[in-house]
Amino acid sequence: MNDIAQQLVQAGNQQSCYKIYRESRGSALESSLRKLGVEKLTKDDVQKMQWEALEAKIGNWIQFMRIAVKLLLAGERKICDQIFEGGNFNKDQCFAEMATNSVVTLLSFGDAVAKSKRSPEKLFVLLDMYEVMRELQPEIEVVFEGKACSEMRETALGLTKRLAQTAQETFADFEEAVEKDASKTIVQDGTVHPLTSYVINYVKFLFDYQSTLKLLFQEFETGSETESQLAVVTTRIMQALQNNLDGKSKQYKDPALTHLFLMNNVHYMVRSVRRSEAKDILGDDWIQRHRRIVQQNANQYKRVAWAKVLQALSVQGAPGSTGSSTPADLNSSGVSRAVIKERFKAFNTQFEELHAKQSLWIVPDQELRESLRLAIAEVLLPAYRSFIKRFGYVTAPITLHDLLLIFGCCAELHPLASIELISRLYHMIAVPELQN
Repeated sequence: MNDIAQQLVQAGNQQSCYKIYRESRGSALESSLRKLGVEKLTKDDVQKMQWEALEAKIGNWIQFMRIAVKLLLAGERKICDQIFEGGNFNKDQCFAEMATNSVVTLLSFGDAVAKSKRSPEKLFVLLDMYEVMRELQPEIEVVFEGKACSEMRETALGLTKRLAQTAQETFADFEEAVEKDASKTIVQDGTVHPLTSYVINYVKFLFDYQSTLKLLFQEFETGSETESQLAVVTTRIMQALQNNLDGKSKQYKDPALTHLFLMNNVHYMVRSVRRSEAKDILGDDWIQRHRRIVQQNANQYKRVAWAKVLQALSVQGAPGSTGSSTPADLNSSGVSRAVIKERFKAFNTQFEELHAKQSLWIVPDQELRESLRLAIAEVLLPAYRSFIKRFGYVTAPITLHDLLLIFGCCAELHPLASIELISRLYHMIAVPELQN
């Protein structure tokens, strides 16, 4: 082929030689790309696609790029160099003119995706596309060397930067979308909100792209550590989620459910971070700070939810406890039997109401659930034990042993107890198992 090219040039047919090369090799390259499935698409074409179809096409395009640059274009460059080796040939110009249409077609899809409407689910495919362009950049520089090919090098580099820019903007969009999510979905049982699990899973996926994200941050940041940038972005997303959850918690009419909801969701955040690479980025301080938030909401739930039940075990300030009753009506503590019976009745009523309401609430994490049971038991059992010790001779709607069964504290004391009773009393703690 080199001999033929030399002869054509010597015969004064240099332009004809170039034309034959461009048409024959250009046609062969375009045919190879078509067989792969490469097609020229616009931003409007991409915008009309369903997400599943677009995701599949992006996956294919990434493979096409590797095949086209590493095999097809690299192979065509070798052919060009062999044909026009030696002599007075402008081989770079010939190769550029031959490959231009194919390169434009190949990059058009990436450009269309980068320019299409942004959405959170696109971030990961944008990072995939950016990653492959960075990966292929050194080979693109070699294949398209020379001044004549500078436009194609710049076009490829421009796509890389555009993908990085779109990915960064999508990142910012996601953070804003999390904080401003106005979905009216209320989890009636106070469990983990769908937004929480979605955002946490999203952040976990981000950490699969740590090396790519570092490269992306380098595109726009100078003089700052890329790891600290990733920590800043992740922290902002988590804070945006927490701000949104604070807003959603205000939709509950019951303050106890408000605190239970926040406890569940912040605990889910903490547990997920501790079990993922996010732990190394966010750090122990973040984890400890948010564990305190979980504990604060657990304490508030305990205080608000059980205040009336505990109040029923107090006779201080109750009618008949200040000397208005006759001596015959009073016990050794100076409290009338009527007041004691009323307090027992109030305790039973409050307890049953709490059971009816809170048995519909959920604490999905077993460790947190058991911790909450124990914390409530530590407050309720001593108060009930003290009340029974003072006034249990009058009447007790729930015995101390039965109450202990609620917390699984002394089941061995009741080997013949009704399973139904034990189950009902145990679940009066109102922290049920995660429902299927």
